[in-house]
Amino acid sequence: MIERFVTEIITYDGSQLSSHWAYRNFGLQGDSIISFRGPCSVGLSELVDLEDFRKKAPIFSRDMLHFIIEHFDLDLEKTIIRQRLLMAIIKDIIQLNLDAGISRKGDDLYLGNKKLSVSIATLTPVSTIIHAGLNISSRDTPVETVGLEDLGLKDGEASQLASSISGLYARESREIKMARCKVRGVR
Repeated sequence: MIERFVTEIITYDGSQLSSHWAYRNFGLQGDSIISFRGPCSVGLSELVDLEDFRKKAPIFSRDMLHFIIEHFDLDLEKTIIRQRLLMAIIKDIIQLNLDAGISRKGDDLYLGNKKLSVSIATLTPVSTIIHAGLNISSRDTPVETVGLEDLGLKDGEASQLASSISGLYARESREIKMARCKVRGVR
């Protein structure tokens, strides 16, 4: 799995949920986890989550830490499990680095009733894709949120946090693949 933190500011608008986004934009071919910082503004026409669409609940944040993961298989259920693994990894790393009492409910992270994350998993014609976004700022969000700044993240630490999360996700992915290779079948 290829890992990359992109230093340029990118506005996440939902168009990044497309096959080969990492390859088309950064020349990264194959399974990948790309992280970057930037605003989030997903209008109703770009929402993949039909529950949010039905509620007419667009997504907005002034500043987020984003992760785009692409796996070249077509098993959406497996990808949703991977999404939950990613969110558990993020929770663990935030707890370790920021000593924050956050909780995970499904594919979202919270501090009390304040939402820290957005996340979605979906299917393309050739791959599955996960997006996870962590609020860095909690200002002007349409729902009650908490940001990584509120939890003590200092300016300039977002890239290191992203690298820790991406590295652990990539390692877990490699170890899962290797675990398949060390067992014998049973009858």
